[in-house]
Amino acid sequence: MSLQTAAPKGPMIENDQNNWALVIDDHPLFCDALELTLKSVADFSNVVTASRMEAALDILVVKEAPALILLDLNLPDVSGLDGLIRLKRNAEKTPVIIVSSMTDNSIISGAIRSGAAGFVPKHSHRSVFRDAITCIAEGKVYRPAGFVDAGVVDDGPDTLTRLSSLTNQQGRILQLICEGKLNKQIAFDLSIAETTVKAHVTAIMRKLGVQSRTQAVLVAQDAKFANVLPKSP
Repeated sequence: MSLQTAAPKGPMIENDQNNWALVIDDHPLFCDALELTLKSVADFSNVVTASRMEAALDILVVKEAPALILLDLNLPDVSGLDGLIRLKRNAEKTPVIIVSSMTDNSIISGAIRSGAAGFVPKHSHRSVFRDAITCIAEGKVYRPAGFVDAGVVDDGPDTLTRLSSLTNQQGRILQLICEGKLNKQIAFDLSIAETTVKAHVTAIMRKLGVQSRTQAVLVAQDAKFANVLPKSP
């Protein structure tokens, strides 16, 4: 299957995925607008929508990976770049375009560092979505007009890189650790041995460069909006 822009025709993203797109946004009218936009500017046979991250992840379990994902960063069950990181673990080869009303340069930089293939401000004209898809088809990352790279701020880039390095299973275990669950509870929830959980926890702490579970939770919180935005003077 391939993904290509509609007339005017643009380059194709060659892949072996089903030619469908996934839109993740909790506003029904905006989901409808994005669906119409994608069908207008790109060669999709189907556009599926989800209002929550968990619903989107459930879809990815039962369907082959889509050709493209459009993601709002602020959802009812997840907010910030941790949602993007979780999504990329479950659809590693699928390009993800962030579509958000939050267009601070730091958020755009953080999204790109976390694996986003592009960033399109909400309510952009259809031609902007066409440009973004064409840019991604050419193997580039799409950045919106007026974007100025925020550069390295404190440990932000390193934090996002470390979080992105976790495997899908490690990411799920870190999420459960953030919920305050112990190894025995995590083992029960994931139907794995407690010794396996311990091994994963050790690997998680090594990848994150921390010495304790509490520090691991603090690192995970760096993927939230509050830690991506510039600090107030």
